[in-house]
Amino acid sequence: MVRLSSTTFLICLAAGLDPAMAQPPAPSAAARPPRTPPPTRDPNTPGYVKAKALPDGANAPINKDGNFIIGPTYKPAPEMIAQEGVPQGTIHNFTMESTDSKFYPGIKRAAGTFGRPDPADPKKLIVDSGPAPYTRRVAVYVPKQYVPGTAAPFIVGADGPDKALFMALDNLIAQKRVPVMIAISIGNGSGDAQGSQRGLEYDTMSGKYAEFVETEVLPLVEKQYNVKLTKDPDGRATMGGSSGGSAALIMAWYHPEWYHRVLTYSGTYVNQQWPYNPETPHGAWEFHENLIPKSPRKPIRLWMHVSDRDNLSTGDAYHDWVLANEKMAKVLAAKGYHYQFVFAKNAGHTDRAVKQHTLAQALEYVWQGYKSGRAK
Repeated sequence: MVRLSSTTFLICLAAGLDPAMAQPPAPSAAARPPRTPPPTRDPNTPGYVKAKALPDGANAPINKDGNFIIGPTYKPAPEMIAQEGVPQGTIHNFTMESTDSKFYPGIKRAAGTFGRPDPADPKKLIVDSGPAPYTRRVAVYVPKQYVPGTAAPFIVGADGPDKALFMALDNLIAQKRVPVMIAISIGNGSGDAQGSQRGLEYDTMSGKYAEFVETEVLPLVEKQYNVKLTKDPDGRATMGGSSGGSAALIMAWYHPEWYHRVLTYSGTYVNQQWPYNPETPHGAWEFHENLIPKSPRKPIRLWMHVSDRDNLSTGDAYHDWVLANEKMAKVLAAKGYHYQFVFAKNAGHTDRAVKQHTLAQALEYVWQGYKSGRAK
């Protein structure tokens, strides 16, 4: 067996590939060494933020900022289960062809390849990627209570369709715990990490993805489904998991005139960006390293989660998901942001059980202060 250097192993993981792909073909799947699972991190590790440990089965309070520890067991919240007598929203589905997009005509990493260090500059990756068309799926949730023609608050979600979000909104809207909102759940353009369409959309530190949504997605939603989406940034939210989570914050960070509310699971606040950008050389790691601490506070309210067994690659200092989210909590607190950070014990990356347990109250927290289109 050929042993991979730590750098090669990191690049494989960052590119979303099995490190075994960098070796000669194995005789059988059984001969392949299993990928080492991430270690379990202790939320009380020195250097991590001080967090309040909650009783097992509890959720963080919806009206409190700060850091909380939950787990180790999880069960779906009642709001994540269909309830008798609760009005159900209508879910519309449509597709978008990349050939019609001015922003994202489509790319794809060459099959069987992964990023490799640039000999001229090890900070950069050389990725074999080329044009590739794709079809994007979009799901639009319109609550039963929506009055056609009225400007509605809304939430944009990554990696859609997100049925869990639609279920939570049915119950929360019926109980008047969140505003009557529309949800636009946008599928990614395929692939993952550097050289892929998904990586280009979600890991790029710029306003481009938000501009794509604003210019090419939202007008289609309004035209096709007889809805009106608010222009008030306080009535607009973003959400996502992993790179979709970092994309959610990227949207609000680069366009706070459009979005004020953000919800992320296992946010990829690490260095996944490609192509290399000298303005943000460490990708989304720059959020807690430079951007948030060195910028005036923006009108963003953020709920975020990480798990004790979340992703970790030790090939460099910029691929520890737990540390990245811990650092996010620290700088958000220092700048006086309204944020809530939830550390989940006995859980993994974008853990489904954690989402089923927390999403309803996370949505309530994110929408705190929203009244008739104006924040308190």
